[in-house]
Amino acid sequence: MSAQLGIRADDVPIRVEGLRTAFGEKVIHEDLSLEVRRGEILGVVGGSGAGKSVLLDTILGLRLPDGGSVEIFGRDIRDPQAQADIERRIGVMFQQGALFSFLTVQENVEAPLLEHTKLAPDYVHDLARLKIKLSGLPDEAGALKPAELSGGMRKRAGVARAIALDPEILFLDEPTSGLDPIAAGEFDDLVKTLRDALGLTVFMITHDLDTLYAICDRVAVVADRKIAAVAPIHELEGSDHPWIRSYLLGPRGRAAKKEKES
Repeated sequence: MSAQLGIRADDVPIRVEGLRTAFGEKVIHEDLSLEVRRGEILGVVGGSGAGKSVLLDTILGLRLPDGGSVEIFGRDIRDPQAQADIERRIGVMFQQGALFSFLTVQENVEAPLLEHTKLAPDYVHDLARLKIKLSGLPDEAGALKPAELSGGMRKRAGVARAIALDPEILFLDEPTSGLDPIAAGEFDDLVKTLRDALGLTVFMITHDLDTLYAICDRVAVVADRKIAAVAPIHELEGSDHPWIRSYLLGPRGRAAKKEKES
């Protein structure tokens, strides 16, 4: 984080500066800057078409920026020599888990271990079972294919695979989308438990107001082609930005705040 905030550079595992992304003449981001603090759960919100998923793809290096810079662990994502190290130190859970449909849950979790390590097969098997257990899935889930899982179980399996390599940063894309309120609340608890137990930094795109109030340390708002604000949720409630006020002070926002306070 910047020196004026008193946070050392090594406490900022993700740094985006002056980002510009565009599809042809359509500009998605212009001069977008964001710093993610080590150990925090950062929720990223914004209206439809604001560019949240494009921002995630750019940070992950799946899309190169048209301007500005993106650094993870102080290394530019465009540096080919840094890519392998960065990939080893991050975990990603895309929407619906993005699991390999032809593999069992156990095999899905083993896949990154087999790709990135030289561990003995028996050790890989035991590690994968541990990650499945950490994700909150029952032991028998390891033998199932993704199609045999409920939506919530698929997301947990996606998390198990994402933490297989003991990452320092966990990226989550709409993790509670499609879940009923009880399952969504349980998933929020899982994310916070994993952050606390494993020392993770969590970058989470979400539209779930309950999640923002329940577990996010700060919330970054993507609007007007940049980060319009980034602060704890209770501070954003006092924002005069039209989209933020509409989002947080509407009926759903008031209900989520009331639930948090009860």
